[in-house]
Amino acid sequence: MIETVTTICFALLGLAMLAAIVRIIRGPTLADRILGLDTITVIAVGIIGLFAVTSGLSLYADIAIAVALVGFLSTVAFARYLLSRARN
Repeated sequence: MIETVTTICFALLGLAMLAAIVRIIRGPTLADRILGLDTITVIAVGIIGLFAVTSGLSLYADIAIAVALVGFLSTVAFARYLLSRARN
């Protein structure tokens, strides 16, 4: 039962990743592309968390936290870049 649920979750997260990649490629503005990258980071954290549940290893939770922190910092850096670009 749990194997079926995790397989479905992996498939749905893969589809969400594909949709975010399409948003990055087709995004008309830079802000859309940054939002797509942030979405990919969140989906990657979900995939790592789901893998942690599937494998039973808590080490992957630490990895997910590190990826989430890096994703947050990169989003803040991109936002600051957009703000400085809008002022000029």
